Amino acid sequence: MSPPTRPRIPRLDPRLFDALVAVVLFVLLVLSFPGPPTSGLRPADAGAWALAVGLSLPYAAHRRLPWVALVVALGSLVTWALLHYAPYPALGVLVLLFGMTLHGTRRGSLVAFGATVVTLAVSLALQPEGAVVVADWISSLLAACVAWLGADNLRQRRARWAALEERAVLLEREREERERAAVSAERLRIARELHDVVAHSMSVIAVQAGVGSHVIDGDVASAKAALGTIETTSRDALTEMRRMLGVLRDGSEPAEVQPLHGLADLPSLAAQMRRTGLGVTLDAPTGVQVPACVELTAYRVVQESLTNVLKHGGPVAHVRVGIDEELVTIEVTDDGGSAARAERIAVSGGHGLAGMRERLTLYGGSFEAGPRLGGGFRVLASLPRDASAS
Repeated sequence: MSPPTRPRIPRLDPRLFDALVAVVLFVLLVLSFPGPPTSGLRPADAGAWALAVGLSLPYAAHRRLPWVALVVALGSLVTWALLHYAPYPALGVLVLLFGMTLHGTRRGSLVAFGATVVTLAVSLALQPEGAVVVADWISSLLAACVAWLGADNLRQRRARWAALEERAVLLEREREERERAAVSAERLRIARELHDVVAHSMSVIAVQAGVGSHVIDGDVASAKAALGTIETTSRDALTEMRRMLGVLRDGSEPAEVQPLHGLADLPSLAAQMRRTGLGVTLDAPTGVQVPACVELTAYRVVQESLTNVLKHGGPVAHVRVGIDEELVTIEVTDDGGSAARAERIAVSGGHGLAGMRERLTLYGGSFEAGPRLGGGFRVLASLPRDASAS
């Protein structure tokens, strides 16, 4: 479940916001009209009102038509200076420069800044003599610099925040993908383990049930032995299934932790198969330390191979496990049946052979399975001794 998102504060539509700013600029400019004009300047009239519109309302369109808005505003400012209206209205142009720098590109903002500075200088130069002092020049140029620098800094901060937010989204997406991949891998591992347990146990149960049904009328002792094997095998299978399904719990109750099967459990596996009537010879080293994943893989390969022999081959299976400095080799063969019967093992192996191959491929191993010359079936698998899942 993704973490709850923080509620966002509703934002005003940018177009409506720009229109409100343009109206405020127009009102401020109009409010500066009253008052006696200074020497050489004419009072406000209808032309001043029209130029006030040209100086303030272009801000409303600066996002969609930035250069049109800038040309109209700067042209209105120069016209205002040519007609000698009072007072000198630079606020609308400076706010427009701020908006274009904030919402435009760096190169475009530099062009707008240069055009604004030139227009301010021309407009100041066109003022009547005595209407402009040195402070007006300094304050106008400083105001233009402050407007551009402030907007450019804010634009860069917004860009950095946007990049950080995008990076956070990408990292969260990657984390979710890794979690999904881990869940899928765990489900595949559980499915593989369940198949190995169920397939082996059900094969033993099916064979023993068939034996018991066949001999129950004439050999009660053999029938009881078959039923005992069925009972033991089914209980063991249920126990192991509960252990593996424990990882799917919601965490409210910890699952019982038991060690995984390994090479030390091969004698017990061989004994279990012998109780079903299958002759098993086992040649496996003892006391050799290998990673737990390698031991479990070797155990499952032997278990699945013996299950196939029980269903399709027989009457004797030979298991040999070899361990050297680099490899762990598992070989399982049986002597029973014809080549055609051995072929049916490969054809009907279903998920068993595929599961063994997947296990070994996961750890960088190799797998071969096929009929033997003269009859029977052979499974040969090997994997690195120090293997780890890749």
